[in-house]
Amino acid sequence: MTSVLLQQVRVLDPVSGVDQIADVMLADGKIRAIEPEIALPEGGETELVDGRGLILGPGLVDLYSHSGEPGFEDRESLASLMAAAMAGGFTRLAILPNTMPTLDNPGGLALVQEIIAKLPSPVPQVYLWGALTLGVKGEQMAELAELARAGIVGFADGQPLEHLGLLRRMLEYLQPLGLPVGIWPRSRYLAGNGVVREGPDSIRLGLPGEPAIAETAAIASILEIVAAIGTPVHIMRVSTARSVELVQEAKDRGLPVTASTTWMHLLLNTEHIGGTRSPMIPYDTSFRVAPPLGNPADQWALIRGIRDGYIEAVAIDHTPYTYEEKQVSFVESPPGAIGLEIALPLLWQNLVVTGKLPPLHLWRLLSTQPALCLKQTPPAMFPGHPAELTLFDPNQTWTANETTLKSRSTNTPWFRQQLTGRVVRTFHP
Repeated sequence: MTSVLLQQVRVLDPVSGVDQIADVMLADGKIRAIEPEIALPEGGETELVDGRGLILGPGLVDLYSHSGEPGFEDRESLASLMAAAMAGGFTRLAILPNTMPTLDNPGGLALVQEIIAKLPSPVPQVYLWGALTLGVKGEQMAELAELARAGIVGFADGQPLEHLGLLRRMLEYLQPLGLPVGIWPRSRYLAGNGVVREGPDSIRLGLPGEPAIAETAAIASILEIVAAIGTPVHIMRVSTARSVELVQEAKDRGLPVTASTTWMHLLLNTEHIGGTRSPMIPYDTSFRVAPPLGNPADQWALIRGIRDGYIEAVAIDHTPYTYEEKQVSFVESPPGAIGLEIALPLLWQNLVVTGKLPPLHLWRLLSTQPALCLKQTPPAMFPGHPAELTLFDPNQTWTANETTLKSRSTNTPWFRQQLTGRVVRTFHP
């Protein structure tokens, strides 16, 4: 990276709690200085960037998302996933193991690592989650020790883990390894055939409802096992008001748990479902995600949860599907939506601009906190540290469409809509 001088940019540093206007000098892949004013160096070539109105913060870190490649390249290749992440300001990206082959053995892991190594720079730093279990039903332990030696960041399935006896044995086995363990709490038996959150809106929509207890009963069971075994666990995809209470109670008891929710659950609820996209498809299937969007009370509880610190991180859970896969009825649609390129602008507009969250707090939820949940050193804004930074224009308007999005898939409720706020540059050492 050549020398870059960002002049009078708003610096957000969630580690030190600093929110200030300053000049920032970058050179040789590192932050050289952050000062009220920095003189342009004599000699050499330094790129000048007018930072007025722009925001500079540590690079964003995504806690968990999905790749199509290997196995489902028509949804998303690793190259397009990396491009989407960089376009959205993410300098680090953790990928869930449900590719094809599944990352449940060192061979599958090596295949993905080899593909990533051949991608042209710059690309985000990639973390790979190793699978906890084998097969669709998840009733057999994966090659945990072998995966740990192969360089995974931690263990998590792309599916709910319901075999509580197996979970107990795995937590006992994993404790000495010291790697993060991510668990998605959901009971398939209680969820049934639900596709939206059970409540007044599921009745209005005429769609099968998934009760909140499908999640909360699973969380309660997981927390009891954690209390007995003592192995730290990360609760993924928290989506209900009662789930927030259970996590809060667990933390108050001193249990070693962290938790995350996804960005869409902070912005949307069941009242947003129901717009007409075509005569044949009455509901936009991009609103179908897993877990389903909560009721309004769930959404507000999640916002309070991230504000008060009981939910440490916001994950993107980028889940690409092709147009053909999503162009079906709401009930038949596979759950999931993309988000790497649009999450920061939409969260900023809906949480920061509206006063629900301070700017530093949102940046912390998307950057330093996910890194800590992964047990990684978070990106920092100190002189001498790597220039791992995101430059964001909160006022730039643009339209998310086939031309502007880097992702191969377009399954998002905001497709072809005008957005305010855009990442204008991602610095990666």
